[in-house]
Amino acid sequence: MAGNSRRRGAMRKEGTKKGMVVGSGGQRRKALGGKGPTPRAEERPGHVKSRRTNVAVRKGATSAGRARTGRPAGSGRPGAAETIAGRNSVVEALRAHVPVKVLYVAERIDVDDRIREVLRTAADRRLPLLEAPRAELDRVTGGAAHQGVALTVPAYEYAHPDDLVAAARAAGESPLVVALDGVTDPRNLGAVVRSAAAFGAHGVVVPERRSAGMTAGAWKTSAGAAARVPVARATNLARQLRTYAEAGLFVVALAGDGDVEIGSVETAASPLCLVVGAEGAGLSRVARQACDLVARIPIAREVESLNAGVAAGIALYEVTRARR
Repeated sequence: MAGNSRRRGAMRKEGTKKGMVVGSGGQRRKALGGKGPTPRAEERPGHVKSRRTNVAVRKGATSAGRARTGRPAGSGRPGAAETIAGRNSVVEALRAHVPVKVLYVAERIDVDDRIREVLRTAADRRLPLLEAPRAELDRVTGGAAHQGVALTVPAYEYAHPDDLVAAARAAGESPLVVALDGVTDPRNLGAVVRSAAAFGAHGVVVPERRSAGMTAGAWKTSAGAAARVPVARATNLARQLRTYAEAGLFVVALAGDGDVEIGSVETAASPLCLVVGAEGAGLSRVARQACDLVARIPIAREVESLNAGVAAGIALYEVTRARR
């Protein structure tokens, strides 16, 4: 009946009106969701700090890419910058005091114990730290599995082979130099550098071609010794050995068929250049001809040869003992 306000359902009770209620923020499925905390200035597109960060990221990635000349991360080319990717690899490199050009950390990275150690080490050593988008990390590492963290190692600055002898004589010491012939494994080079530091050698010489260089792998194996022992590169190793001989160094090579045992070399206390060849291939013919003496390390007949790192360590120990 029209106008009968007592009829059931004729009047709408307060609070049952359909649709939005002023100040309610929405109802049920239409409820408004929060946007979360306000992002930092560096994360806001168009903000001046965001633009500055993007410019810094592009400059750092461009320089690293230019140094790598388009090669994938960890290419190992001597004299070029190299990238180490992955949480475990970066932590191990920092523990070994590998020099760092730029340390990259992804934005909003999931933090674990390894990342905490990386950030703590970067703060303690004041390393150049760059927070970058994952797309930039993908580009810097050449698509490697970086797990949100990577670092670039600067190109190693090689010494001149003659400088090793000059530095030893300037210090009033008898020169002791290790030359590697055909050693292509960076880990063997790092092990030789570590042994050279332990037994007081004045440097290590490697050929420019067909030889391992001071890559990140060599730095890690040297356990920081590469920062104390210089590594030099010779254009022609055989010619450099003859130059050492003319400068008064006794050049001794290691080979399984050597004439005498390394421990019985009478001239070990004199200025000496120890030449170590690659495992298996051994010394090249031209390098062997440039040596004054070929010595051997006494080993069991069942063992064909020792790798360069082990052989150099044993020989340097014998030389150091003779000098004492």
